[in-house]
Amino acid sequence: MLRFMPVGDSMTIGSAGEHTWRYRLWQHLCAAYGGPFTLVGPRETLHDPSTDTPTSYAYADPDFPRAHLAGWGEGWCHMAPLIGDAVRSCRADVLLVSLGLIDLGFYTNAEQTADNVRAFVAEARAARPRVRMAVMPVIRNIRVDADETFASQVAHFNELLAKAVADLDDAASPLLLVPPPPSYDFHTDTYDGTHPNAAGEHKLAAAFAEAMWEGWGLGGPYAH
Repeated sequence: MLRFMPVGDSMTIGSAGEHTWRYRLWQHLCAAYGGPFTLVGPRETLHDPSTDTPTSYAYADPDFPRAHLAGWGEGWCHMAPLIGDAVRSCRADVLLVSLGLIDLGFYTNAEQTADNVRAFVAEARAARPRVRMAVMPVIRNIRVDADETFASQVAHFNELLAKAVADLDDAASPLLLVPPPPSYDFHTDTYDGTHPNAAGEHKLAAAFAEAMWEGWGLGGPYAH
């Protein structure tokens, strides 16, 4: 049984009424992965906009393994202290990580955020030495167009992230940099400039799927 753990921020946890890219990737793996697998994590809920709390189970389609480690407003700085226990308790084999927007927007600069990436990797490996990690850079959102300082921090962090992934990659515990979806456009693939709509969900799922297929031979090409 291969255990995938989605780790992310608001783009990963999703809101009430959504499918989430987690669901889209699960659908893909059901068709493309030739063995038993599941999604794991210490959380299952969606964000509830009416209460601003992660308490909703109102998935557009709840019939899938909904476990994850994602939170609205959470970033590398929040997940690094949590990942060891989560990986250990859930016996995660593959981490699917999409973080950084929150860090750079509110908590840490590019260098500090990259330090938290390295701490995250170390904690995950301490818990499970052969864990694999597929990591997506920060995807452009509406703030990048409006805030030049933020845009430069995003670009700088993505460079540091690529370096960290290259530096820390190990045959026993591979790291994979997931190329952002080339056609992703926050004007058309999100509902508010940041959070993915159905088209965006498919593109995020496809980015992880294609990276794992090309980098690790896991699964297959994404079909949508």
